[in-house]
Amino acid sequence: MPTRIILAEDDTVIRMDLKEELLRQGYLVIGDVGDGLSAVNLAREVRPDLVVMDMRMPEMDGISAAEILTRENLAPVLLLTAFNDDDSIERARNAGVIHYVTKPWRQSDLKPAIEIALSRFREYRALETKARGLEDQLATRKVVERAKGVLMLKYQLSEHEAFRRIQKLSMNNRKSMREVAEAILLAEELNQQ
Repeated sequence: MPTRIILAEDDTVIRMDLKEELLRQGYLVIGDVGDGLSAVNLAREVRPDLVVMDMRMPEMDGISAAEILTRENLAPVLLLTAFNDDDSIERARNAGVIHYVTKPWRQSDLKPAIEIALSRFREYRALETKARGLEDQLATRKVVERAKGVLMLKYQLSEHEAFRRIQKLSMNNRKSMREVAEAILLAEELNQQ
């Protein structure tokens, strides 16, 4: 399936040239707009694989739009702009822009920039997923440790015995160890009231 792209460029001639080139290179342009606000709204609606946009546009500039697209996790942004000053680059980086290509663009610039932007975005998503998994594991471990402590104290169990009890309850009730540990902690809290 071809990569689905939204193109945001306020100059109609440049937008049409860029759209034609992207189509020629095998990409699917699922929308082309002339301002950043329209790009954000369209991305919310159609969930593209990538948004290629100019920096300076009416309604909302490309960097502000990129910031929203990144924050809402809608799509990676490839900024295509004539501006390459330090402030613009810094703003783009802080907004979460995945890649930055300066105008005038060449046909040979587009495919590598798009493919690298998509690759970096996939890597970022994988790291984000891994981090969430590790955070969840840590939170589970903390809850299980607290529940073990409650069981050890309440029933005079060793750490291993308390862990086995949580594990057995988890298997018997088809609940995660975290759910069992949270139930133990809740029951203990209710008993103390």
